[in-house]
Amino acid sequence: MLNSEAAQEPIAPKDATVLVVEDNVSNFVLIARMLGYMGIHCEWKTSGYEVVEYADTLPRLDLVLMDIRLPYEDGYGALKKIRASDKLKDTKVVAVTAEASVEQMNKSRESGFDGFLGKPLDPDKFPDQIRQILEGEEVWELGSG
Repeated sequence: MLNSEAAQEPIAPKDATVLVVEDNVSNFVLIARMLGYMGIHCEWKTSGYEVVEYADTLPRLDLVLMDIRLPYEDGYGALKKIRASDKLKDTKVVAVTAEASVEQMNKSRESGFDGFLGKPLDPDKFPDQIRQILEGEEVWELGSG
């Protein structure tokens, strides 16, 4: 039930499943609250390690919000594994990081991320950013910090 490039239909928030890969509990809680407010179901992993194995157990996955600095395996390593998975390779993966710099954004783009959201996330902009991503648009923003 994963989206392929050819059939990039907009995904209604109420139908979406988002995997948040974030090692900081308070950051996850903030993201989960904002997604919940939008009616989006979210799952949580604290590390890039085994993220593909975990994602494989989900009935559907529309978006991964991936922190870059993670224990055991960083966001770049996890992204490589996602892109190497037949089932997950077309899943949208957006970098979400406190290392919000033009260099980091360019590195994320070159590495194959589908977007970039700098922390701190802006609660006023976040719902629109997620909606845009679910509709197939790219969002590359350094954030409000």
